[in-house]
Amino acid sequence: MNKFFILDTNVLIHNPMALYSFSDNTVVIPMTVIEELDHFKSLGDKKGMNSRQALREVDGLIKKGALKTGAKMKNKGTLLISWLDEAVSPPPSLDMGKPDNKILSVGWMWQKRGETVFFISKDLNARIKAEALGIKAADYEKEKVEYASLYKGWIEVGASPEEVQRAYTDGRIEVKGVSPLENQYGLLMNNGATKSSALCKYDPVNKAWVLMRETPDAMGITPINLEQRFAFDALLNDKIKLVTLIGQAGSGKTLIAIACGLLKCIGKDPIYEKMLVARPIMPLGRDIGYLPGTKDQKMSFWMQPIFDNLNFIFSRSGGPAGRQGGSVPSDKIDYLIKSGILEIEALTFIRGRSIPKQFLIIDEAQNLTPHEVKTIVSRAGEGTKIVLTGDPEQIDNPYLDANSNGLTYMVERLKGQGLYGHMLLTKSERSPLASLAAELL
Repeated sequence: MNKFFILDTNVLIHNPMALYSFSDNTVVIPMTVIEELDHFKSLGDKKGMNSRQALREVDGLIKKGALKTGAKMKNKGTLLISWLDEAVSPPPSLDMGKPDNKILSVGWMWQKRGETVFFISKDLNARIKAEALGIKAADYEKEKVEYASLYKGWIEVGASPEEVQRAYTDGRIEVKGVSPLENQYGLLMNNGATKSSALCKYDPVNKAWVLMRETPDAMGITPINLEQRFAFDALLNDKIKLVTLIGQAGSGKTLIAIACGLLKCIGKDPIYEKMLVARPIMPLGRDIGYLPGTKDQKMSFWMQPIFDNLNFIFSRSGGPAGRQGGSVPSDKIDYLIKSGILEIEALTFIRGRSIPKQFLIIDEAQNLTPHEVKTIVSRAGEGTKIVLTGDPEQIDNPYLDANSNGLTYMVERLKGQGLYGHMLLTKSERSPLASLAAELL
């Protein structure tokens, strides 16, 4: 049975390719949605970029049929551009001066004509109104992941005392009964009378757990729990080109990513030409354009958490290895920025760039859509490593949640890939107060 999916504007802004997500059914775009996309297309941010892309997709279908009567899409579905027929009365008690209500009225019309209608929107309030009108409503869930059961990056493996001991003596051990993924870490644990354990990484070639012997150090920063220990290994492993770190406030995800990136750029054996740190500008109030000053002065407000981490690292580690960086942390940071070794930028300004031979850190990545994360990772040039950090439980983007953001989507899609590593950091190490706030508030 053919179904009619009425798309809200925010769905196409979230993912311009959402047109093709409904199999061989009919996708209806209300004329009001086209008008809103036209309004947003001139913006220089991601909303403008996605609006332009969505309009290009619609325009490309004109050759395949009249949009008024239905154009065939590549997934064998049909696209319709629709509006409320003058012969059909609008839904009762709705202010037709509001764009959301005009969009809902199109779904109301098609349902009155006997079609099976679903209203798809990222806006909770719009979905509530649709249900109140008797129209089935749903969030756009194609790219949703169940955050509560998200891949952690490591597992606890039950082992006998002899197996744990063999891991230390032989450097590796085969443990039956588990099926780890590539680049997954393990805690071999004997819970017997004499407890013992070993930190290991899975080797898919030899199908064995390999002992992790040394505790790493990056710019004077060392791991202080087993999850951080695993994260350090993924960050410092040159064969792993993409790393995601998810954790609550104070878990150390940004700090250890920056420390490892600096080591790989200015350590004894640097392999990257520079480290680029970027964050999406997702304000709770007015955006960067309303702040006073030049671009660099405006950027300092948004990037202060990055500078805080850099100051902490250089206050513990001294200066850049083999380089003159000044006597205080701020001087060392200024030196790295002026010399081009370190670049700190808003994510808006790196779109469209090619990024070769760099250690790229995307902080606060939970505020990105799956489409945006794909766009960023696809910009990686030869020899580049990308690290995405974030906390899906603290999202500022009004159309994303812990299950639908690009960071959790990437974890679910890429787990087990040879070039990919992931770690879920569950313990706050900032302070007892920060830990208490993250857990209870």
